[in-house]
Amino acid sequence: MTPKSILKGFSLGLMLLGATVVSAQENAPKLPEEGWKQLFNGKDLTGWKEVGKGTRYVKDGTIRSHGGMGLLYWTGGKLSNCTIRVVYRMEKSNSNSGVFIRIPLEPREEWMPVFYGYEVQIDNHPETSKEDEYHVTGTLYSLTKPLAKPGKPGPEWNVMEITLDGPRTIVVVNGQKVTDYKEGDPTPARKFDFEPYRGLRPLAGYIGLQNHGDDDIVYFKEVAVKPLAKK
Repeated sequence: MTPKSILKGFSLGLMLLGATVVSAQENAPKLPEEGWKQLFNGKDLTGWKEVGKGTRYVKDGTIRSHGGMGLLYWTGGKLSNCTIRVVYRMEKSNSNSGVFIRIPLEPREEWMPVFYGYEVQIDNHPETSKEDEYHVTGTLYSLTKPLAKPGKPGPEWNVMEITLDGPRTIVVVNGQKVTDYKEGDPTPARKFDFEPYRGLRPLAGYIGLQNHGDDDIVYFKEVAVKPLAKK
């Protein structure tokens, strides 16, 4: 073997080792962080329940889905005065999903949360569905205009943090604020019959993850919550 061949083989070995390390890091157990409670254990759907169409399953440490439209909600009770952190990635360059918050009642079907809760949207290109920027990643779906559009395309990972501070909802995506909304702030009129009804939402509510359909797959590898510091 020539020195050039040896060097080429060594470089290839490093590349393969790097790929193995990255894969191991993605699937490694999450280390507990101070103040954060993990709602998804990385192994199964304990504490979660699916309503509506479609099914959810766990593979390689991520929540995935077949079909829809459905909602996977956390059964542990209503959340308020906290920050919810969701780490997700789109299967394709762009996919459609959402994180539902302030759901007034424990869901029994998929449409009540759509109409009476808030959907924090996941969709970097709403124009594909003939929707506008009020429907882009990080907005309260159809209700708020984005302050920024920092959503990353698949297969890159995104970090979304949703803060519920009394009547105020703040959404930060990849370190940039997208939404800062207070109950009673003005909102545009409904454009489509599948958009939420306008009106006040409860200060405490259930949360859930939407599965939109087989053409819109989003992987979730972390859902965590941290109470707000007392003022």
